[in-house]
Amino acid sequence: MYVLRSTSRPSRYYTGLTSDLGRRLAAHIRGESKHTSTGRPWRVVVKVEFSDPSGAVDFEKYLKSGSGRTFAGHHL
Repeated sequence: MYVLRSTSRPSRYYTGLTSDLGRRLAAHIRGESKHTSTGRPWRVVVKVEFSDPSGAVDFEKYLKSGSGRTFAGHHL
């Protein structure tokens, strides 16, 4: 699970899941994702590894919720 921050639009964040962050970040930077192509370039601000994939999915869903966005704004 990772959180990216746009360096061209610093108030913009993106949260995602991957098993290969280097490859996924490169794809975001190249503009291969419609969700992040307009915020390039991106940098990783949070990387969390989970031993259980379902934990990563649950935490990503939480961060995308209203209370999760508030949490991220204060702590990440």
